[in-house]
Amino acid sequence: MSASVRTTGSAPNARAESGSALNPGEWAQAAEKGREAMEAASAMAGHAGQAMGNMASDAASDVGRRADNLASDAGAGIREFGDRLSKGGPQAGMLGSASQALGQTVQDSGQYLENAKLSGMSRDLAQVVRQNPLPAIGIAFGLGWLLSSRVRN
Repeated sequence: MSASVRTTGSAPNARAESGSALNPGEWAQAAEKGREAMEAASAMAGHAGQAMGNMASDAASDVGRRADNLASDAGAGIREFGDRLSKGGPQAGMLGSASQALGQTVQDSGQYLENAKLSGMSRDLAQVVRQNPLPAIGIAFGLGWLLSSRVRN
């Protein structure tokens, strides 16, 4: 009975008796290698996550630049339209004054859009809302009501 107890002991002891077990130094070395592998895998996962974050940030930045470029192009077109309104409309009298004022307003709006782009417009809008919160809420409410009534019809 005692012979069977020796062969069914714990795995390290059973291997030690057969001569194929790891000694305590080898166990410590294997454990250290396992920790190093885990740390390397963790570092690689961190680098991969950081690379994905950078790619997403670059893509968002690219979309912002494209939107700014589109807004700038639209501003240039609006400015040119205002110039044509000023030059092509009546030049004298009350209609001439109105035509010139309208053309100048359209030109100025186009130039603002061309220079400020979409990012500048959003900063300016945020500043106007901060300075005038109640009218901004009223305008937002009115636009929401108008849009909802249009969607229903």
